[in-house]
Amino acid sequence: MEKQDPVCRSCIDCGVINCSTQKHQYPEFCLTTSLEEGELEEALALYDEDRNREIMLTAAQVEFEGYCKLTRVEEIMDFARRMGFRKLGIATCVGLIRESRALARILRAHGFAVFGVACKAGAMDKTAVGIDPACHAVGKNMCNPILQAKRLNREGTELNIVVGLCVGHDSLFYRYSDALVTTLVAKDRVTGHNPAAVLYQLDSYYKRLLTPSDPA
Repeated sequence: MEKQDPVCRSCIDCGVINCSTQKHQYPEFCLTTSLEEGELEEALALYDEDRNREIMLTAAQVEFEGYCKLTRVEEIMDFARRMGFRKLGIATCVGLIRESRALARILRAHGFAVFGVACKAGAMDKTAVGIDPACHAVGKNMCNPILQAKRLNREGTELNIVVGLCVGHDSLFYRYSDALVTTLVAKDRVTGHNPAAVLYQLDSYYKRLLTPSDPA
């Protein structure tokens, strides 16, 4: 009996990337050649809805003109200016409040109005939403990403910038933010907030991550 491959192949398994280069053949599992009928057209049509086209074209221009020239901070400001945004929000972890202050200084120096909300705003005990009291070991008060989003919504921010929200908390913030959201800092205390370091060192220092851990 032929052994079946248990892995569902997708773009992350491709070493050709012909969708970008157009210099090779598409692999058998290529998503570009296996889209359902109307799937591509449906996605393309959505660029005509709301401000999607403006956002897409603006992002492309920022990428083109700033490619390998501008930092992420500069790209965010460039994007905001081109979109006509003046009031920017910062959703920050309290552990990165210093970095968020620095960001606010930069944004304000370039004429933006800035309003920031820290993750512990509201100062509620974690048990208020059913979190295990054992979690007090890393801090008594809960992070409140929904409150962060709602407060920035009330301020009328036009673009919100995430600075170091925890995994999952950032997901809730994205879900409840009325404004567009972009991420400046992805929190990773172990790597100095450079989570890509794990990927670059996967065959050396972080090789242990390739060994499945025992289920709890």
